[in-house]
Amino acid sequence: MQQLTTERLNRLLYSSKDRVYFLLKIVTYINSTLAACLLVYGYGFNLSTEETSRIFKLIDLVYLVFVIIYAIRLLYSFQRRAFIQRTSTEAVIMFLLVINGIITNVFAFSILYQTSLWLGIKNYNAFHEIVSTIFLLTLIGLEVSKASIRLPLNRLKPSTLFIGSFILLIVTGAGLLMLPAMTNTPSGMPLLDALFTATSAACVTGLIVVDTATYFTNKGQLIILTLIQIGGLGMLTFTTFFATILKQGVGIKHQSAIQDFLSSESLFSSRGLLQQIILLTLFIEGMGALAVFVTWGPEVPFENLGDKIFYSIFHSISAFCNAGFSLYTNGLYEAPVRQSYILHIVIAGVIIFGGLGFSPIMDVFSIRALRERLAMPWKDWRLNTKLAIYTAIVLNIFGMVLYFFLEKDNTLAGMNILESLITSFFQSVTTRTAGFNTVDFTKLENPTMIMMMFLMFIGASPGSTGGGIKTITFLLIAVSVLSTIKGKKVISIDKRTIPMETLFKAYSVITFAAAYIFLGVFILSITEPEQESIDLLFEQVSAFATVGLSTGVTPQLSTVGRIVIIATMFIGRVGTITLALALSRPVISNAYRYPDAHLMVG
Repeated sequence: MQQLTTERLNRLLYSSKDRVYFLLKIVTYINSTLAACLLVYGYGFNLSTEETSRIFKLIDLVYLVFVIIYAIRLLYSFQRRAFIQRTSTEAVIMFLLVINGIITNVFAFSILYQTSLWLGIKNYNAFHEIVSTIFLLTLIGLEVSKASIRLPLNRLKPSTLFIGSFILLIVTGAGLLMLPAMTNTPSGMPLLDALFTATSAACVTGLIVVDTATYFTNKGQLIILTLIQIGGLGMLTFTTFFATILKQGVGIKHQSAIQDFLSSESLFSSRGLLQQIILLTLFIEGMGALAVFVTWGPEVPFENLGDKIFYSIFHSISAFCNAGFSLYTNGLYEAPVRQSYILHIVIAGVIIFGGLGFSPIMDVFSIRALRERLAMPWKDWRLNTKLAIYTAIVLNIFGMVLYFFLEKDNTLAGMNILESLITSFFQSVTTRTAGFNTVDFTKLENPTMIMMMFLMFIGASPGSTGGGIKTITFLLIAVSVLSTIKGKKVISIDKRTIPMETLFKAYSVITFAAAYIFLGVFILSITEPEQESIDLLFEQVSAFATVGLSTGVTPQLSTVGRIVIIATMFIGRVGTITLALALSRPVISNAYRYPDAHLMVG
């Protein structure tokens, strides 16, 4: 009987299904846009308590529309149980919204209010706003993911899609940072400063033209943190992740862009790694925040527990994403945390994880990999993993030893041997694209700056949150040079032959990088004549490698100088090869070969 009734209902609804779905799409877009506008208005402007209350009453109506839309989609799905399983994330959110609405309006009992009392939160309105915002942002994120999958992107190259996602993120972030409630200044943030800060955060660089600790409100700092998190993993990663949660089909263009970003071996591996990477990232950042929380030390002042938690989360995410943003005016050189050496070790560890690359982390630390090695202890790491880890170890030790001997009578003066070694190790780690500092960089010796520029130029591992030309690129160039000197015609590493296409790409990366850095320094030397040449070179290399270390030049840059650094951070983040592929046209055919040329080299 029930099945017969269901079939009759389905036949009755079938003729109107297309029209209803078309209207639902329009209503969904309007409702999502309204939700985004309400959030921007509610959080971006300094409103009174009454105005804020009205905004969140409108948001409750937005929730109601989302619930009605989902109910209609469920009604017209015809296979309703399968639809709920396919949209399980949305189903859970809608269920929670409905239950909360019924209990609040029918039984006059507020679940959120009781939860705030249980957690000991005194400001219930702020707690309600935060929870409502999280739910609403999740719903908007799901709708944006659906829209991105539906867009006609077949004509766009994966590299163009990847670059476009970063441009969208930067422009959105700059617009949000310019809102009045984001800063402590009455006039708001100027456009160029907002664009610089948004680019630095989205490209996980860390160069700043204003003091992050004092210039921005908590809302502004939260926007910066969001830009760091999305920029560190890539906006396409998040939209594709939401799409996989929604069980939506992910197009080849999306998969190709994710493959390039993750440096994975195939489209299948990039799609399979995606969810694991998001979860692993959140796990490492969570463990990092917990470790930072317990190592602040009693001498570090916080206004309350929430403030301490926010500082811990902010610095953990900034460290894992190799961003270098800090909530202290002088970074980790600030007086309360300057001598918190255990904290420095913890942050250095989080930086190292973020700079290794997702594939090596999964190859070594995933549950599946650990189980396989317990069952087969002789099983070796993949070649990419070994090269990334061993190169990182060598570079970190090299930088630590060199920094120790170059700065023992300068920035390390007055420290004992253990403190000097920890400080030297931290500077070596952070130089490779992290951007934190525990010493005064304005006092560095010139040889130390040259050594740091060398490490910054190399950067982190491929497929990581860090920048630079990448460790494996540098290793391939070094091995190729040694093989040429020895007269080898075949380049090999660990009994594996390196294809010439890979070597050509490595040479292209280092050539483009060096040429662009030279061009940037040339322009800066014209626009910033009062600055020392080595400081400008340090700034340019730091921006290109998305490191964020500075000798204090950044806030003093002219308008043209800031535009140069903005472009440098962006190009350094998306990659010179990616940018070249996006702007170039593919050759029509490779099915020909010219006679060999005999040229004099060297």
